[in-house]
This record gives sequence, C-alpha cells and structure tokens, in this order.
Amino acid sequence: MTHDVIDTLISPEGRLEVLSKAEVAKLLDTSQGGLYDVFRKCALAVLNCGSNIDDGKELLERYASFDISIIQRERGIKLDIRGAPSIAFVDGKMIKGIHEHLFAVLRDIVYVHFEVTDNPKFDMSRTEGITDSVFHILRNANVLQPQRNPNLVVCWGGHSINRIEYNYTKQVGYALGLRELDICTGCGPGAMKGPMKGAAIGHAKQRLTGGRYLGISEPGIIAAESPNPIVNDLVIMPDIEKRLEAFVRTGHGIVVFPGGAGTAEEILYILGILLHPDNAEVPFPLIFTGPASAREYFAQIDHFIGLTLGGAAQNRYKIIIDDPDSVAREMYAGIKQVREFRKAHSDAYYYNWRLKIDQEFQKPFRPTHENMRNLKLHRGQESHLLAANLRRAFSGVVAGNVKEEGIRAIEQYGKYEIHGESAIMGPMDALLASFVEQSRMKLPGKAYTPCYTVVQ
Repeated sequence: MTHDVIDTLISPEGRLEVLSKAEVAKLLDTSQGGLYDVFRKCALAVLNCGSNIDDGKELLERYASFDISIIQRERGIKLDIRGAPSIAFVDGKMIKGIHEHLFAVLRDIVYVHFEVTDNPKFDMSRTEGITDSVFHILRNANVLQPQRNPNLVVCWGGHSINRIEYNYTKQVGYALGLRELDICTGCGPGAMKGPMKGAAIGHAKQRLTGGRYLGISEPGIIAAESPNPIVNDLVIMPDIEKRLEAFVRTGHGIVVFPGGAGTAEEILYILGILLHPDNAEVPFPLIFTGPASAREYFAQIDHFIGLTLGGAAQNRYKIIIDDPDSVAREMYAGIKQVREFRKAHSDAYYYNWRLKIDQEFQKPFRPTHENMRNLKLHRGQESHLLAANLRRAFSGVVAGNVKEEGIRAIEQYGKYEIHGESAIMGPMDALLASFVEQSRMKLPGKAYTPCYTVVQ
C-alpha cells in the first residue's frame, strides 16, 4: 500500500544555533554511534501528527523511503526532507506547528548529545548529576520561566481512550484553563491532547495570551505519541526516566486520567517518589479523575495500589469522578499550597529542586527479556523501591506494545516473562487483563496481542 508523501526544503524560523561541521556529521552518520537514526525516527513521528498509528515499527515500515538531511548554508541551516507524510502539509506547505516541532527535535537531539551525554560536567552515576542534566535540557529548550507563579498542571492518561473519556479530559482542561492554569502532557493524542484543547478554550475566554501547552516526550515513545498540534513547547528528553523526572520537577500538580500500562507506570513513578521519607512533607497535589464510566477503572487502580504499596500510597492522591470543576478547584488550592511551601523554603517556582528522587527511579531501564525476568517484585523491600520495580514492569509492557525496539524483541524472543510474589503478580495480572479487555493497550479498532506473561 502506498501513502501520499511530499518532498520539501525548510529553514528554521526564529533562533536556532548554527550547527558545527562536527554536529552535522554526527547527525548524518548512519553508523551505530551516529545520531541519524534517532533524528530520523523522531522527525518522522513529528511529521506524522494526526495519524492513527501508535506503533513505531509500523510507522517506519509505512514510510520506509523517508529521509532527512541537513544542508549547511552561510546564514544557517536547512532541512532537506524526502518522502514526508502529506498529513503534515496544507496545499504543499508544512503546517507551522509541525515546522516548530521539527526544529525542537533537532535542537534537543543536538544539545543532549553534545552538551550532556558527552559532557563530564554531568556525573550520570549520581542523583544530583542526573537532576542537573534534566534541568539543563529544559533550560536550553526555554521552558523554565522564573517570572511565573506556579500554575503548571501535568496531565497523564492513555493515548487509547474512548470518546466519552476524551471529552471528559477536555472538560477538565477547560475548567483548569478558566482558572488560568497551564497544561503539560506527554504531548500525544487522547488524554494528552484533550486537556490542552479544553484549556485553550478556557484561556481564550479569559483573554489570556501566552498560555503554555508543554509536551515532553522521548525518542522511544514519540512514534506512538506523535506531538499533537496544540503543543506550543516541545521537549525531547533522552530516555523515559528523564522524561518522567522532567514532568515532576517542572509541574506543580498532576491530574491522572484513565489509561493503560503507560499510565500505570506514571502513577507508580510519582507514588514511589512521594513515598520516599524525605518527601513526606512536600506538598504535591495528585488527582485521579474520569467520567462516571471510569469509576470501576479507578477502583481497580486504587485496589492494586492498596494491595501492593499500602495505605500510605493511597493517602497521597484523591479520586474525583465525573466532576471537572471539583478537579480544577482542588488542583488550584493544591498549587496554592505548593507556592507557599516553595516560598517558605526559598525553592524555585519553576523547578522542584527539593523533591527527593531515588536513583532507582533515575537509572534508565532497558526492558530486555532478561531484565524483565529479573525484576524484584516482592514485598520484602521499602515501598518506594517496590514502586520503582513495578514501574519498570509496566515500562516493559509499554515498550513491547508500541516501541520499535520492544516490538522487534518480542517478535524475535517471544513474550516477556514477569516473575514475582503471587500476592503482587495476581493483582498485576488482573489489572493488565482489565486494560486489554477495555482496549486500553492499543488505539481503538486495533487487535491487541499481549507482549507479556505473568508468572506467579
């Protein structure tokens, strides 16, 4: 099957650093050590905005002829793009938001590789070094704005949700926007797009200019969650762990909508951090919400958390069903507490330096079959460490569902085997089975074949 494609030559608008010959050479290097492969994948995902693909492997196969190269000119650079999805263009001209996202990808990939990955200034073996690298990536992307009062709400939830749930995310976003709160999401479709869309209407009614719709992604997931067109600030973090840290360091509160394995991963990540003894007094509003039809979904999530992490974890969030205004009021009040706490402790409003993030939540986890088999999923450990390992398990399921590398590993070696204590594995298996039954693992209309087996 052929798909409509377009060739084009584009220049950056606004400020983009002129690339050195070494940077261009590295970006166009197709060897294993080069950046071309990751740059090409991320660029194709951005150009595929609005498509119904949530499979990195399928996207690359559909546009196998896609190619992107950098042309150096005296006054800057141009991107020579061949075989781009036609969905990114109107009457042959690239949509402006997609144009911006494409150069955001270029900016972040170049900066991360040349200024962070290869820079001895950042000691990635230490918690502080990782946190500092996340800060510098965000600062380089100009998303840290010290003049603003705390008002950034992170919204998590699935890319594969039904119309009722999607409309509800818009209603919550609208209620947040009316209260002049900005939105940060994983930047994709579904529960990542709806809150931004609703908030944009709320901001417009309040005659607010400069509303922020921040999208944070990473190379492995961007093909499954191509940036939605409302995102006006896009940042590509180098891996899933730094992406998650970016959310909790920049956001002032989190709203969680219904989702699948990726949303469960995010919930376990934030709960694991909040359960650390050093964070006991740190205010961080966390709300789970959905329409009336999602009541059972959040009951299952709450039950799973109670069985695995206990009542202390359940005390760190509130569940609000079918009431967008209550969600917005609760979040607004919570962020007010965050502002007072930060002010009292002379902490920055734009980056949560005081939050203690254990290194177990920072170390990049590669979901190989061996690593998935060897996860420590038992209750004989501190609850925040159990949360870290449960997070890794769900991260592996996400990789096997939508990431190109994970999908190919499943095809080659078979399903992941997830082992652990039966008191944990039973509830986990039931939760994952409910995600499959409710079509939360893939976009609607796509058959789902589990990439995992839970072994009790």
